Amino acid sequence: MTVHADYRLSQLDELEAEAIHIFREVAAEFEKPVLMFSGGKDSITMMRLAEKAFYPAKIPFPVLQVDTGFDFPEVLGCRDRWVDRLGVRLIVASVEKAIADGVVVDDGKTSRNRLQTGTLLNCIEEEGFTAAFGGGRRDEEKARAKERVYSHRDEFGQWDPKNQRPELWSLYNGRIHAGEHMRIFPLSNWTELDIWHYIGREAIEIPEIYYSHRRRVFRRDGMLLTESEFNPLRSGEQAEERTVRFRTVGDLTLTGCVESPAATIDEIIAEIAIARVTERGATRGDDRFSEAAMEDRKREGYF
Repeated sequence: MTVHADYRLSQLDELEAEAIHIFREVAAEFEKPVLMFSGGKDSITMMRLAEKAFYPAKIPFPVLQVDTGFDFPEVLGCRDRWVDRLGVRLIVASVEKAIADGVVVDDGKTSRNRLQTGTLLNCIEEEGFTAAFGGGRRDEEKARAKERVYSHRDEFGQWDPKNQRPELWSLYNGRIHAGEHMRIFPLSNWTELDIWHYIGREAIEIPEIYYSHRRRVFRRDGMLLTESEFNPLRSGEQAEERTVRFRTVGDLTLTGCVESPAATIDEIIAEIAIARVTERGATRGDDRFSEAAMEDRKREGYF
């Protein structure tokens, strides 16, 4: 009896192959790409995929972080370890510096998270980047669900969801005019669960705050936020120590955590498998300003 080898790829292998193909296509097609790297689980997964796409050579483009000044120290530490290990160039676009230089205006009401948009667009223009990789996934939020893998941005960095290019048979149109650029989303077809399965399979280092730990938190707008000098308590709020973890990381003044005993990747996967709210819907305050908060920001040039 003849036994034939099964050459079919697993779901994770298919997603990995698609993402690696996208990285190589962009590197070949665009003059000056950059990878937007926050130090969170999605951008770290992108770094691992980019590492594989060009191995044994180094990643042939820099990585860019837009620093609000309110980032979790654990995330910045993990970011620096990845950059050092891979030997890539790190560009930090600082919101603080953008405010000081008059690039964006801090009116005392707008969150640092929203000020990232102007800071990012200014950096892309100054550096002359023609393509920027982002870690957005279609399962995260409805505005991201309608976005293409190659997402065109006009000369003002804006996105028009009604004017997107077809991507039949995974053929991507990267043609742009001077001053325009593309946002590239290699993880578009991944889910949060896929990300965690991949992190487990590849033994990828991520910030420790994704795992269960003790932290002083307080409740605001239905979320548990970190006690911090950047997050002064308001009248009636009280901080207490709880066992929590983060499903997503960002500006600590707007990023909530969830109560969880999940201290291993297997435990996190089991927890996410029964979750009915995405990580952004559950723990990102910047997405709660309105029903269309994410789409409004993306139109303006957000990640």
